[in-house]
Amino acid sequence: MPHWLDLTWMAWTWQTATFFLVIFALLCAMTVWEWASPGGGPRHGILGLDTTRGDRLFISLLGSASSILDG
Repeated sequence: MPHWLDLTWMAWTWQTATFFLVIFALLCAMTVWEWASPGGGPRHGILGLDTTRGDRLFISLLGSASSILDG
């Protein structure tokens, strides 16, 4: 195993690694999507906020991090 892939210095489980890989993949996908189709037109949400695609992803990531830290 390459030394950069050795995560024994940290108490990572496969679930934690998967969570961070999914976040990284989402950020990469959103970057490509924004590059291919800029803007994403703001929507008026249920909380009265006007949000774009990136805003909604950020709010979702904050909620996910909060639920993981509380769990």
